[in-house]
Amino acid sequence: MKDIEKERDMIKRAAEKAAQKMVQPRASQIDISGEFPWDLVDAFGKQGFLSILLPESYGGMDGNITSFCIVIEEMAKVCGSSSLIILAQGMGTLPILLAGSPSQKDLYFSKISEKNSLTVFALNEVEEVAEAPSITAKAEKIGEDYVIHGRKFFITQGGLAHVYSVFAVTQPEQGAKGISAFIVENGTPGLLFGKKEEKVGMRGAVMTEVIFENCRVPHENLLGEEGKGWEIATDTLKRSKPAIGALSVGIAQGALNIAIHYAKDRIQFGKPIASFQAIQFMIADMATQVEAARALVYKAASQIDAKCKETEKLAAISKFYASEIAMKVTTDAVQILGGYGYMKDYSVERMMRDAKVTQVFGGVNQFQRWVVAQHLLRDSSA
Repeated sequence: MKDIEKERDMIKRAAEKAAQKMVQPRASQIDISGEFPWDLVDAFGKQGFLSILLPESYGGMDGNITSFCIVIEEMAKVCGSSSLIILAQGMGTLPILLAGSPSQKDLYFSKISEKNSLTVFALNEVEEVAEAPSITAKAEKIGEDYVIHGRKFFITQGGLAHVYSVFAVTQPEQGAKGISAFIVENGTPGLLFGKKEEKVGMRGAVMTEVIFENCRVPHENLLGEEGKGWEIATDTLKRSKPAIGALSVGIAQGALNIAIHYAKDRIQFGKPIASFQAIQFMIADMATQVEAARALVYKAASQIDAKCKETEKLAAISKFYASEIAMKVTTDAVQILGGYGYMKDYSVERMMRDAKVTQVFGGVNQFQRWVVAQHLLRDSSA
């Protein structure tokens, strides 16, 4: 246990150092320009953050979901967009990690660890994919190949990535068992991209529509067995929920840190506003909420790492609670800074904008609450 704790502490310190040295000085400009920070991709690759989930035998850090969350949280404290790069990379990698064949892992994991190749999790469609029937993209078997038709929306790192984990229907009459997963490489004929979406927050993260028009992929690019795609997708989403929670916690902690610093320096009526009880109570509440969210996130991550049987409920709780707290704490931080909080000279307005999307992606929070309720109602009737 001590060795595990020591390793996690090393990962945390490395991520914190990278965040402060490389990311924080760039955070404001990334938001203002809305340009994807390729220089940080190279830096993250050198640090091993793009391959944190990969086994050491493939050049990775042999990390688990807890380690993944630690890195994401540290980055999010200073820049949500930069943290999202690492989160999206993990989500794109997980399907190959969970279901890839040895030859697929040899090929694509080496590209990730050696060439900093970006990966994409391509599931979302016009309506949020909460259940299998919502997937309309189709993959038709023609000879030894599959030809994919369809569109995926709001895909993080779409158009930038080298490897796409794609989910499409191969047997429509089979429902969830008729969905399969595929690896599609950038440059494949028929793989096209829509416009870069203009967003309120996470402006340094690129989101596009990913389009498949007669996109032919070889049989070797099938992930796992035909009909196992929905299982791969849900396993990936379950593992990503605590990571989204970690991103949310990081944003909230970053805003809290700024609010505390400002409250100690800001003088009104001849004394720092930190001496006012109203401000003290706000800060105390913010800190309590962040700590509670963090505890949920890492409990969910540890259960997933321990391969506990029932992890979906806590994973959903950690995601929706942490993201709700991120929105509340960043809004309160803006309030503490007053007029300055609304200005771009301070980071809290950016953090507030970045926090909003954590309530939406990875499954909107209303759906996460539904998932939790279904587990509770099912368990109580057993």
